[in-house]
Amino acid sequence: MKNQLTLIVLCLAAVQTFAATDELTLTLKNHTFEPKELKVPADKKVKILVVNQDATPAEFESKPLNREKVIPGKSTGVINVGPLKPGRYGFVEEYHETETGAQGTIVVE
Repeated sequence: MKNQLTLIVLCLAAVQTFAATDELTLTLKNHTFEPKELKVPADKKVKILVVNQDATPAEFESKPLNREKVIPGKSTGVINVGPLKPGRYGFVEEYHETETGAQGTIVVE
């Protein structure tokens, strides 16, 4: 009985840990991010789904977050970040970073 109770407690802890991760979507179309600004809670893990609607590959890069990921055309990539301190963290689509829409910000509050 004690082993079953321990197993139940461990399973509940795993569910709480999974539920503690927020999931946000960032879309890339015509080399432009939408939305340009993502708001995320401080001190919490966040999963960002980057949906590349373009036919060509894109590279999500954030030097402040130390994240870099190539996302093939017409596919979705996952960027895990956090927990983060309050602040602003920039990101770009590296292959087109000089273009106006290829830049964005993660705002941690």
